[in-house]
Amino acid sequence: MREAIEVARMTPPCDVPVGAVVFSPEGEVLGVGVNRREANNDPTAHAEVEAIRQACEALGRWRLDGCELVVTLEPCTMCAGAILGARVSSLIFGAWEPKTGAVGSVLDAIRDPRHLHVPEVRAGVLEEETARLLSDFFEELRSN
Repeated sequence: MREAIEVARMTPPCDVPVGAVVFSPEGEVLGVGVNRREANNDPTAHAEVEAIRQACEALGRWRLDGCELVVTLEPCTMCAGAILGARVSSLIFGAWEPKTGAVGSVLDAIRDPRHLHVPEVRAGVLEEETARLLSDFFEELRSN
């Protein structure tokens, strides 16, 4: 998670600071991503999607079996779908997202037993630190 926090700090200033890292089964970094929705004018440019795309490119395949995605914020529905579609084996996230979270906050799109593939999930890892990234961003945004 510490690596994902460092990645989040590289988010363009206009975007919500979220960092994501995909690790291989051996612990090698395969992909990193930050939110770039505002910077790229792209509604799909979430940190998780960016990291998954890089990891798939690095491996030369779309399946991320055995890989772990670490992200600083609970994924939304779109990102949950990308995680499931890429067959990511394990998801670790930091802060909960009570408005759009799709891994337990608003709904749980990831762990529905009817899916063909259900990743292992660990939530709330370094929750206070990851939540602070977001609260600092929004506090600064409101003060401007």
